[in-house]
Amino acid sequence: MRPREVQMEPEWVRESEGDTFVEVDIQPGSKRSEILGFEPWRKRLKIAVRSPPVDGAANVEVIELMAEEIGIKKADVSIVTGQSRRWKTVKLRGDYVNTIRNFAED
Repeated sequence: MRPREVQMEPEWVRESEGDTFVEVDIQPGSKRSEILGFEPWRKRLKIAVRSPPVDGAANVEVIELMAEEIGIKKADVSIVTGQSRRWKTVKLRGDYVNTIRNFAED
């Protein structure tokens, strides 16, 4: 009998080659823009933005908000997957895993 392989879920925030990758769930069209914290059911960081999901406006606001909250340049934040979906993977240039995890605890 062959042993079963255990499938590990990927971390919602992880470091790879010196950069940080964050799995996020975007709530466009909100009353205010803010990082709402960790969503345990979806295993993602929940982010509300005022911009509607039209012509990439919400994506731009996600980048601006994350850069401002973390204290890095907008050029160091990019959306690597999910440009046209609510669920996205955001890349931060540099190791900010602990900083992002602090948002989850607030």
